[in-house]
Order: sequence, then structure tokens, then C-alpha cells
Amino acid sequence: MGAAPIISDDFSPSVDDLADQIVEVLNFFGLGAVMCMGVTAGAYILTLFAMKYRQRVLGLILVSPLCRAPSWTEWLLNKVMSNFLYFYGMCGMAKELLLKRYFSKEVRGSVLVPESDIVQACRRLLDERQSINVCRFLDAMNERPDLSEGLRKLYCRSLIFVGENSPFHSEALHMTSKLDRRYSALVEVQACGSMVTEEQPHAMLIPIEYFLMGYGLYRPTLSISPRSPLSPSCISPELLSPESMGLKLKPIRTRISL
Repeated sequence: MGAAPIISDDFSPSVDDLADQIVEVLNFFGLGAVMCMGVTAGAYILTLFAMKYRQRVLGLILVSPLCRAPSWTEWLLNKVMSNFLYFYGMCGMAKELLLKRYFSKEVRGSVLVPESDIVQACRRLLDERQSINVCRFLDAMNERPDLSEGLRKLYCRSLIFVGENSPFHSEALHMTSKLDRRYSALVEVQACGSMVTEEQPHAMLIPIEYFLMGYGLYRPTLSISPRSPLSPSCISPELLSPESMGLKLKPIRTRISL
């Protein structure tokens, strides 16, 4: 939002370029290691960033993340949306395809049920996006490499949320299976699409609270053991387990019934 359009046909950023831009932003603001949170394609970029710049990432909170190369169906849908955006801008059809990817059917509404406020708000926000930039972003995601092999070497703690109705549900399950189980946990949210942050944000509260406790970034009122927020050596070993995040996992999956 607010970005200038990418007008040069000679430059089309890759996912590696996008990950490298995060470093430039952190350096500009004088930030060292940070906690990262991303949704769908943004979660992919942040995962790639964590793999390339491990010393700059404290932990990952990923919502409906991607980690594999696009399937043929995703690749084709991205191409269709990219063409709509290039020739017609952020038209009605492009919006509908994006909203279907973001939200569950329940909040998108139907003939009998009006669409929810969050979907209406998202429609308005899409109008403010530079369509050519969204087009280039989709092109970059269509060329993304598979990160599966490198996930096992990703040692920062990771908390993954995914809606059971998300088109990227299988991606989240695959990613969780590749991460080190000592440092990762998965929360599946029922009756929810990809945007758990918008549809069911309350389902994220308790897992995130326990996740942040491991870093000393969140302390309940009765806590009497302050820890440095930037010192992983101060994290007690039991807080590295998924169970410590308040999740009943077998061993790394759970569902939150709402």
C-alpha cells in the first residue's frame, strides 16, 4: 500500500530479491534480530529470509504458509490473475479470485447471506493496491523454488496457523512435517480460510502468548522469572516443546474448535 508502481519491464523481482529487501528494511531502521509474522505468500518470503539470514530471525509465526513450488493449478490461477491485473487492473474478477484464496465461503457470503465486513474491507483495500505490483508479485511466486529440503536446518522456533478451509492447508501440513518437531507447532483452526488473522484472530491468542513466553516477550502477571527477550540461552528447555505453547499435539498437530 502506498508503493510506487514498478514500471520497468526490465526488472521483475524474484522471491530472493524480496527476501533480501527485508534485510535492507531492518538495516534502515537499525534493527537486529526480529520476530517475523507472515501470511500465505508473505510467510514463504519470511521463511526464505530466515533460511538465508538466520542470525536476523528470532522466530517465525506463519499463517497458512507456502513452502513448495507452485502446483499446476496454483500456477495457472496465478497466471490468470496476473493477466487480468495487467490488462484490466484490479477488476472485479481479479478481486473475486483473490478473495476466494483469502477467505472461507462462510465469510464471503452467498445469494442469501451477505458477505462479512472483513471481506468488504478487503475489497476496498485491494482497490488501493498498484495492480502492476500485484501482478509482478504473483509472477515472482510462480517462479518460487521448493524450500522443503532446507526446512530441517531451520532452528528458530516456528508457530504455524492454518485454516482448515484454506487452499494452502496441505502446504502447511507438509511444511510442519519437514520442520524440526522440537522447535515447531501447528494449530489448525476450524471453519476458517487462509486469513486466520482476520477470520478467527481470537484462536491465535493463547498459542501466541505461550510462544512469546519462551522469549520473555510476554509474561503473565504472576510471572516471577524475568528473562532477556533477546537471549535464547535464557529459554528453559520445556518452553521449546509444542506442548508448552498450550497445544495438545500428537505430536505436532491440533485443532481449535470454535
